[in-house]
Formats: sequence, structure tokens, C-alpha cells
Amino acid sequence: MYSRLAAVALCAPALLLAACDPGANRGLESVNQPVVSRSDYAVDLATTTYGLSEGEAGRLAGWLAALQPGYGDRIAVDDPAGATGARAQVAAEAARYGLLLADTASPAPSAVAPGTVRVVLTRASASVPSCPRSDPLNAYTFDSHTHPNYGCAVNSNLAAMVARPEDLIHGQTGTGVSDPVNAARAIQAYRGAASNRAGGLSVQGTAGGAGSGGGLGASTTGSAGN
Repeated sequence: MYSRLAAVALCAPALLLAACDPGANRGLESVNQPVVSRSDYAVDLATTTYGLSEGEAGRLAGWLAALQPGYGDRIAVDDPAGATGARAQVAAEAARYGLLLADTASPAPSAVAPGTVRVVLTRASASVPSCPRSDPLNAYTFDSHTHPNYGCAVNSNLAAMVARPEDLIHGQTGTGVSDPVNAARAIQAYRGAASNRAGGLSVQGTAGGAGSGGGLGASTTGSAGN
């Protein structure tokens, strides 16, 4: 009996100190959240009345080849003079990487010199800088707080897999354009199909094949951009 009371007396201060831990997270929301960072790369190109100056198109191609832009990157042209020819050349070079020019460029610390255009490539990356966390001193949860490493696996994978890291901050707005024909295709197939003996529907796909059974099959056609 005495040894049991002594053990409780020795553990009581540790439990009280653990309960006063200001860094303990007792909720289910992980404190290890993805952090999105943005980097801007810029190059100034000389222009003429009709477009980029001689040799500048090669500089632009080499600059983009070194950066290897891809989905999620944003390319914009900062041109106060409005040189449409130079903008068209930049757009053609960006199209080789499957990208369209953005409407506005990121703010730059210096102004664009006369007779030049500035091409800005904006790239965002996401990571969880506080992970992994393997602190043995905080691994015990006597006060029912979550482990310091809680949420690292899920949020680190999310940060690594998201195509556009900026979507983790503000998401994407709808385009406002929809095709009612594609939207109602499955409903029309369901209403227009006759029931068969199996209790399902007989649906003919777009390829001309027919199938019957206990379920409804739908065939849709879409496109995905990189």
C-alpha cells in the first residue's frame, strides 16, 4: 500500500506539469499545416516596334528552358507600353509548355525600362516545414493532447500532391461556363432507357455498344489540361 501511494505521489508533479504545457494541442485540428511560398523569376527583354529585338527570342527560350515551367506556374508580361508583338512572341513560347499568359504580373521592386518588356514567372511551392516531429519528451499524452507528429503524414502528402499550391490558400473560383447538354446526359439516359427483366436499365454508350444489367453505365467525354 505504501509503495502504491509513493508511486502516485511521485507521478503527481509530472502530471501537473504536463497539464500546464502551453504547447499541448488538445484539439483534433493538426498544428502541422502546409505552408505555401511563392517565388518570382523575371527577365527583361529589349523590344522593337514589331516585337522582340534580334536575339531576345533566343534568350527567352533559354530562360524558360532553364526554369522548366509546368502546371501551376504562371507567366505574365509586364509591359507599360503595350507592345502586342512582343506579348504574342512570349505567349507562343509559353504555349510550348502548355501555359497561357496571365492577365497581370506580380508587382516588381523596380520599374520596367523604356523599350523593354519584363517576363515574370511565378512559382508556388507547398511544404510542412515542421515535419517530421519526433520529440520523445512530448510523446506521452497523459493530458490527452495529440502527438507532436499528428497530421504530418496527411498534410505533407497533400502539399506534395497538390497541382497548384496556391489553391491551398484561396482555392479556385468557378468559370461560370457550363454545358447543359453534358450535364443532363446521364439524366436523359436514365429516363429514356427501358427497364429489363433484371430490374436494371439497358444503356447504349457513345461507342455504339449496348449493355444490360443491374446498373446504369454512363459515358462522358472530357479534356484535361496540364
